[in-house]
Amino acid sequence: MAKSYVKFEVSNEVVAKTYEALGLAKQSGSVRKGANEVTKSVERGLASFVVIATDVEPEEVVMHIPTLCEQKKIAYSFVPSKMDLGKSIGLTVPCAAIAVENQGSAANAIRDVVGRTTGTAQHKTERKDTAQQAHQQQKPQAEKPRREKPVAKQQQEAQK
Repeated sequence: MAKSYVKFEVSNEVVAKTYEALGLAKQSGSVRKGANEVTKSVERGLASFVVIATDVEPEEVVMHIPTLCEQKKIAYSFVPSKMDLGKSIGLTVPCAAIAVENQGSAANAIRDVVGRTTGTAQHKTERKDTAQQAHQQQKPQAEKPRREKPVAKQQQEAQK
């Protein structure tokens, strides 16, 4: 049965590249591990990329993270195994979610993963930005109304 928080499917090729990118980010950048740390990182706007495992039980532990990422316009992706997610950054225990704060030398790998993942928040925001720009270009700019002088000043000037 599919989890309610999993918003899109990720191919095995992208999953492998995701694990690889996380390993690079761990070596040369900084990552936060665990659902609580990821939530804090996203809320503070420090995360640049979030990865969530799809086999988390109970799912309430991580189900808020995709929505939070969309609100903060942070790219996110899913992987099938929390055990493999933990191993990708050198842990010997499972990990429900990981946030990359400083990408380090993994920047190109993460950009590649985000580009191949069709449901990330970054793609959605790019589409919205393009639509908003097109809409703003169509709107004519209204002229500002001119401020009139107060009545008392008009009367003083008329008396002179």
